[in-house]
Amino acid sequence: MTDPKPTPPAERAQTAATHGALQEDPMHPSLKMAVAGSVLLSACAQLPSQTGAGDNPFFAASTLPYQLPPFDRIQDAHYAPAFEAGMAEQLREIDAIAGNPEAPSFDNTIVAIERSGRLLERVALVFFNLSSSHTNPQIQALEVELAPKLSAHSDSIHLNPALYARIRKLYDSRDALGLDAESLRLLERYHRDFVRAGAQLGEDDKTRLRAINEKLSSLTTQFEQNLLKETNAKAVIVEDAAELAGLSEDDVAAAAAAAKARGLDGKYVLPLQNTTGQPPLTNLQNRALRERIFKTSIGRGNSGGEFDNRESVSEIARLRAERARLLGYPTHAAYRLETQTAKTPEAAVAMLEKLAPAAVANARQEAADMQALIDQEKGGFKLQPWDWAYYAEKVRKARYEFDESQMRPYLELDHVLQDGVFYAAGRLYGLSFKERHDLPVYHPDVRVFEVFNADGSTLGLFLTDFYARDSKRGGAWMNEFVPQSGLFGTQAVVVNNLNIPKPPEGEPTLLTFDEVTTMFHEFGHALHGLFSNVKYPTFAGTNVPRDFVEYPSQVNEMWATWPEVLQHYARHYQTGEPMPQELVDKVLATQKFNQGFATTEYLSAALLDMAWHRIAPDQAPAAAKVMDFEAAALKKAGVDFAPVPPRYRSTYFAHVFAGGYSAGYYAYIWSEVLDADTVEWFKQHGGLERANGDWFRAKLLSRGESVEPMELFRDFRGAEPSIEPLLERRGLSLQSGKD
Repeated sequence: MTDPKPTPPAERAQTAATHGALQEDPMHPSLKMAVAGSVLLSACAQLPSQTGAGDNPFFAASTLPYQLPPFDRIQDAHYAPAFEAGMAEQLREIDAIAGNPEAPSFDNTIVAIERSGRLLERVALVFFNLSSSHTNPQIQALEVELAPKLSAHSDSIHLNPALYARIRKLYDSRDALGLDAESLRLLERYHRDFVRAGAQLGEDDKTRLRAINEKLSSLTTQFEQNLLKETNAKAVIVEDAAELAGLSEDDVAAAAAAAKARGLDGKYVLPLQNTTGQPPLTNLQNRALRERIFKTSIGRGNSGGEFDNRESVSEIARLRAERARLLGYPTHAAYRLETQTAKTPEAAVAMLEKLAPAAVANARQEAADMQALIDQEKGGFKLQPWDWAYYAEKVRKARYEFDESQMRPYLELDHVLQDGVFYAAGRLYGLSFKERHDLPVYHPDVRVFEVFNADGSTLGLFLTDFYARDSKRGGAWMNEFVPQSGLFGTQAVVVNNLNIPKPPEGEPTLLTFDEVTTMFHEFGHALHGLFSNVKYPTFAGTNVPRDFVEYPSQVNEMWATWPEVLQHYARHYQTGEPMPQELVDKVLATQKFNQGFATTEYLSAALLDMAWHRIAPDQAPAAAKVMDFEAAALKKAGVDFAPVPPRYRSTYFAHVFAGGYSAGYYAYIWSEVLDADTVEWFKQHGGLERANGDWFRAKLLSRGESVEPMELFRDFRGAEPSIEPLLERRGLSLQSGKD
């Protein structure tokens, strides 16, 4: 997840596991890529009756190419029995490992655990992918039911004393085992994860830990479902097309189509996205409508009613803090960052606070420029948050003689995908892509591409699911349906999800440049998964620290504006004419425009995340005080600049209260330091060259977390990362925030 990157403002990740199903808590590796909670039937649980099991596609490995799930055979009724059987099967496997009378060995303990839970993994990977991208009431109800069971199941494995005793014995004698580097790292990882999951706690503390984990799994599921339901319910309905002045004809048609789909013929519906800011605010001339959209957006989850998330936020923060104390950490942030490249909350916060003054200073200057324009037009009002995008676009047009809508005819979706994203991957890595129309998909909008290496050998499957719909949560993310593994002989099957408004039937899908950059970003995650070449699935693909996982995807964004690539895909959808060089130059010239806003709204959210997760259990505010806590945290951090609210407010901050980015939203800018430095490396070495791509793939993209991530970076780069390229990219000076 993944969700979800500060610049450009595109939703990434919750991302989750890999950007869509990121788990709340540590769990068995077979579930890490899929489950947002963590499982239990009793230790003596037996497989349920398998009457009809032959009709359940999860009970056997898929026979389709690359073990692609047989979506044409999967029905909602298959999930519950497959989960039940999968949990029972894995518990029997774990009991057999823990009770093995033979002395523990790497193969009969660590590899055996790694091999367990295959049925559970198959169903979880599909279920939690679809619960994000194509849900329904049946899936949502089952997700609520499963959350505490999956939490208990994970605890039953991690808190099994006999199993941990075997792991501990191997860990204590690890230097004498003669393991290869990846196997040694796997042993060390299992020991670390079991300890962090509470394996060394006394029985009373284990009982409390189980209760906390079970409750958290339910709360985070409830938060996500509340947000999806309220986001759909609060889509803004417009009665008169005249109110939509400023939007393009395509946007108005899409709003009419969205209304018709809801049975509101003759009206117009503007769906909300996950973020605070909403796309129509850039062009809508009607200030009252802009204000209505903005206030509707920021009111999600905190305005009362059945979908209010304040109680969940309060309780999640308190329980996370209590669990951290139970496990021996001062705060949840300290617990989380121990395994990240930042290592400590203090290191992460220091970077955020170092950048914040300069970002806010730039944002204030940008606001002054817009206020001057408002006054020049005799607007008679003070700049408000719902005015920012509209007047920023006006300033940009005046300053650069550039209207972003001029670009859209040159950014047709399939051209961007085939002649941009795929073209760059071909030039850099030698990849080629063949669309497969013979394989089943879970929704008609999904497309499947088989991916080949330069020598013609197969690499995996890449699925695209680009259009928004009511059954999909907001944002953009990458997931895996099948992770790469040498142990199981599998190649990756990955999917990219975006939320591009679907045009009326027969009309082209014309993108904003932000959507183009998002497509390149998410494909960077896809490459990370596809290129994985490790033995153990625990280390595969994007199974890396949160503050490292965004790095490869952010690097891939550079090709969106690389001249050779941009010229190849940016062609008029009707005439095929390339984007005029004058327009290209304006696009490139505006890259640093509005960066004060973009950086401030991101830093506000990242610092808010840290504020929630650096508290003691008794410091968690009551539900009624959640928004007061938020306001105080932003003020204390020096980012409480009213015209630039946080990219996410607490009650719809799904990354941290429903996804896997708790105390981790800082990861985007932490990763961007590595990204910006790497972009400089590519430029210094000739850019879009096969030798560069092959080096990046061999040294970093293929290694997953089989090696410590920063060691991978240093091996690739030949040096420590530098922050200067990031500052240059964003047009920031650390001096600009000082008096």
